[in-house]
Amino acid sequence: MTDEPVDLDEHRGMAAQKATETRRQKLQDFQSDQAALRHSQQELEKLLMAAPAQTWPEAAAKAQYLLQLFAETPQAQDPRRKKLIEHALDDLARLSDADEHS
Repeated sequence: MTDEPVDLDEHRGMAAQKATETRRQKLQDFQSDQAALRHSQQELEKLLMAAPAQTWPEAAAKAQYLLQLFAETPQAQDPRRKKLIEHALDDLARLSDADEHS
C-alpha cells in the first residue's frame, strides 16, 4: 500500500470523465449564482432599511419582501399559512396599486 493518491479519473472512460467535469462545472456555477443572489439580497435589504417608508406602497413593498422570505421557510409550508400568505400578498399588491393610482 502506498501513500500516493490514486487519480480515479485515469481509470474511467472519456464519457464518464466528461460527465464528472460537467457536474463539477454546474456545481461551481450554482455556487457562484448563490453567492451573487446573496449579495443582491443583502443590497436590497440595505436599501429597504436605509430609510422609513414614505408612502403606503413603500411600506407594502417591505411587507411583501418579508412575507416572501417567510413563505420559503418550513413553518410557512402549512397549507393554511400558504393560502394566508398568498392572500396577504395579493391584498398588498392590490391596495398598493390602488393607492398609487388615486
